[in-house]
Amino acid sequence: MSTLARQQQVLLAALLELPPQPAIRKLSDFAYGVGTDVERGFKVYQANGHMLAERALRSAYPVLEQMLGKESFQQLVRAFWHAYPPVLGDIAKWGAQLSEFISQSDQLRDEAYLPDVAKVEWALHLCAFAPDRDPDFASLSFLTTEDPQTLGLVLAPGVAATQSVWPLASLMLAHLERNPPLEELGQQLRNPFPQDVVIWRVGFQPRLRLAMAGEVNLLIALQTGIALEPALDVAVGLDFSHWLPMAVQTGLVLGANHLQFPSGT
Repeated sequence: MSTLARQQQVLLAALLELPPQPAIRKLSDFAYGVGTDVERGFKVYQANGHMLAERALRSAYPVLEQMLGKESFQQLVRAFWHAYPPVLGDIAKWGAQLSEFISQSDQLRDEAYLPDVAKVEWALHLCAFAPDRDPDFASLSFLTTEDPQTLGLVLAPGVAATQSVWPLASLMLAHLERNPPLEELGQQLRNPFPQDVVIWRVGFQPRLRLAMAGEVNLLIALQTGIALEPALDVAVGLDFSHWLPMAVQTGLVLGANHLQFPSGT
């Protein structure tokens, strides 16, 4: 390995190491030709790394930042940067493990709903980048002429369904749309109840709403490639005759398709 490559490798490792002082001492041994003030230069690189991380996660987790406040969010991002450093060139794809990181944090233990908030925000973030898909509403006629054991539903880009023991839809919508009001949300958190959330995209705009009874199980089943009839079997409590027109009208369902099963099954 060349001297330059080794310097770059040590610098990267130092930027991600905590506490910083041992990292600076390691870096000094490889600071050939870059001056004597290694600590100052290191702090500039580290500050730039932290700012890059904050911009990336502020974009992906705006609700979480609102809940924590700017200073606490910055501290969380910096700790996360060192615990789960980026491994891809695209910083927009970094941050998937934040929900897991929060769930392991002693400082955030009293806000036990935060991991679910982070999980939903990351799903919204991914939804925005999901590949486009054109609707085929004419294919919905298959539902009246074909065997539901051989049919699936074509879902909108970025569909995600999340179950939670917390009033998760209220938590998100109170901060994104101010509905319900924060006072009502506070009452819900004092007497929490489960709410499931559905995420999908209409055009280029990610959407989020409270899931209907049984809807999350239906969507999860459909996404695994299960046919419509057995998927409905696990969607306990869902009124499909009411759900389907709503799902089509709001862009959640884009059509129906024939499933391909392995030969011999």
